[in-house]
Parts: sequence; structure tokens; C-alpha cells
Amino acid sequence: MPIAPNTTNLSSVTGDIPSPGIGWYGVSKAAVSHLTRTLSVELAPRIRVNAVAPAVVKTRFARALYDGREGEVAAAYPMGRLGVPEDVAEAVAYLCSDRASWVTGQVLTLDGGLLNAGGTA
Repeated sequence: MPIAPNTTNLSSVTGDIPSPGIGWYGVSKAAVSHLTRTLSVELAPRIRVNAVAPAVVKTRFARALYDGREGEVAAAYPMGRLGVPEDVAEAVAYLCSDRASWVTGQVLTLDGGLLNAGGTA
């Protein structure tokens, strides 16, 4: 049986956990997560739909969240560091691969353990 085509959306941990000062962003990402789950049901079995939900990743967009205090911010993460774009890319590559052929409707949290430790993004 051929593997279904797929899509991977970009959500955020802020869609699940409040992050002061960026509530509007969290609301939009909560919508992405909900849409991912809904479309996974509506489009199955023809198309797989998943999402990744990263915490702070070292990008130009997120720079204001860690600039000048990266060590302090990273200390809240059990893995001891912020995410890098490659962390997200590897997760997306998995979700788009044949190895994830039975994965649909999932929002994969990529946060270095932050939320489990009680942190917020």
C-alpha cells in the first residue's frame, strides 16, 4: 500500500501553555493545533496531517525572547539549551517520512523538556 501524502503544520507550545505578552500568538497557534487534529480526521486515509510545536528556537523571529540572556533562558530547559532550526527540521523530516506512515493528527512538542519542568515559552 502506498504511503499517504502528508502535511506538517507549524504550531507552538504557546498554543497549549500561556506565555505572557504574546497571547495573540498563542491563540493563533492553538488554532493551528486544532486545525491539524480536525484535518487529520477529515482527510484520512488519503492525507496524513501533523504539526510540530516548538518552544524557543534560536531564530531571528524569536531573538527577542532570549537575546542578551540566552544562558538564563536556557537554564529553564531540562536539556540545558534552546532549540535550533535543525531540531525542528529533523522532527518534520520524520513526520514526512515513511517511518511515520501511521502517524496522523499529532502535535509533536519540541521543547527540550521545558513544559514538563513547569516552564513557559
